[in-house]
Amino acid sequence: MFLFHHFLQFLFSLNISTTMDFSHPSAFLLCLFLFLFPCLISSQICQKNCGKETLKYPFGSGPGCGDPRFQPHVTCSQQKLTFTTHTGSYPVTSIDYANEVIYISDPTMSTCSCTVPSKGFGLNWDAPFTFADRTIFALVDCATNSSSICQNGYDDGSSSKLLCDQGTPICSLLYSCRPISTINLPISTCCVYTPVNLGPSFEMDLQKLQCPSYTGFYNFNDQQSDPEKWNYGIALKYKFSVTNDYPGSCDACERSHGVCGYNVAFNSFICNCPNGINTTTDCYFISSFNSGFRNGFAWLIYPAVWSLVWFFL
Repeated sequence: MFLFHHFLQFLFSLNISTTMDFSHPSAFLLCLFLFLFPCLISSQICQKNCGKETLKYPFGSGPGCGDPRFQPHVTCSQQKLTFTTHTGSYPVTSIDYANEVIYISDPTMSTCSCTVPSKGFGLNWDAPFTFADRTIFALVDCATNSSSICQNGYDDGSSSKLLCDQGTPICSLLYSCRPISTINLPISTCCVYTPVNLGPSFEMDLQKLQCPSYTGFYNFNDQQSDPEKWNYGIALKYKFSVTNDYPGSCDACERSHGVCGYNVAFNSFICNCPNGINTTTDCYFISSFNSGFRNGFAWLIYPAVWSLVWFFL
């Protein structure tokens, strides 16, 4: 690496023009250097983990990694994975890649162990996420004249339905939780959404609904009658595309130990290889080249490059 840094200083001292005249000896040397020394480029930019969470397509560790449609919504900062919408930022608790589901928690969500005031939760309309069928929302401590309880919604203009379900046993189970029971309000002020459908706005505005708090969960853990055992949080389903086909180019990239990413300027696919090089296919060729370089080819390159340097001086 000592020789590498000195060689870089030499190349930059040659003042290669931005027009890259390849007839110029220094331009030729730079091209040769960049071709022969890919293994000296910095380590893989797109990381395969964020803290304890494994990162796979379509999620990435930063701009240029993963799928550009998902990057603004799921980000990695200080080894913590976060899901962001217009209503706030939420910790990602886990990702189920096999079933294409991401699980998040909301610190302002009430559970069986505590009740806290909340502004509600909403999805960005253009985000590639929908609520998983297993997600259940329950509004608690709603005003008796709350629009979420009293107002009717219309399917086709002729029939109506309640915007939420008050007859489910979920409400009585939740009100058996000590923190919720201390609210001392009738169960009729509880309202359950299952499956979750927040309408065209994709938002649960608790202030508008006159409900100061909500809770959400996605699994009963085979303990339907014990709300203390439920998995509280929000399960979101995601799709790769309209057809939801896993990109073949990304599959080949990951099999060659690369990380799927994209060109930030054009949003076109790139494969980020372990040595930091980006390709438009996979990392097999780069890996083979580096293997040959490490296994004996390097001792031929150093003398050749330095001979060319002295020849053009």
